Amino acid sequence: MAILPITVYGDPVLKKIASPIKQVDDGIIGLIQNMFATMRNANGIGLAANQVDIDKQIFIVDISPVEGYEKFKPVVMINPEIILQSDETVVMEEGCLSLPNLRADVERPEAIKVRYLDTDENIQEIEADDLFARVILHEYDHLIGKLIPDRVNEQIRKKLQEELELIRNREVKVDYPITPK
Repeated sequence: MAILPITVYGDPVLKKIASPIKQVDDGIIGLIQNMFATMRNANGIGLAANQVDIDKQIFIVDISPVEGYEKFKPVVMINPEIILQSDETVVMEEGCLSLPNLRADVERPEAIKVRYLDTDENIQEIEADDLFARVILHEYDHLIGKLIPDRVNEQIRKKLQEELELIRNREVKVDYPITPK
């Protein structure tokens, strides 16, 4: 398994809508293994393929390092689709491996239902709420070219602008490899 460099704010792949995966082959399985190694190396709880510069609709989630979620089993979602969202929303602070050191309050639905392919190419549907729903929605956003700044109001976005420029220019300290400028 390899630790891959993580794309950061300003990298064009993060603004693209990711391409669907047509077949789960050895290359995709290897990518998944590398994504888990990369995410864990960076102390993340979710990672989308475009965060490692791969234009594919796939992300991984593992919230087991978070207190209260220790029994959570890691999930791989291929070609995911959010099919239901609750009307109730929750505001919570979020961070992102592609936005090192940046944190912002983001409002998201409290509960969702998502349909996706697993690694055996079987269609799965699960309902998620709380942190699990939030991480799925955050990673799904990556696949549709959205980042935290796209989910906050203009006033907050303006406050984040200086930090975003530091990230874009690779002038932030990170404990994991990121793509070069």
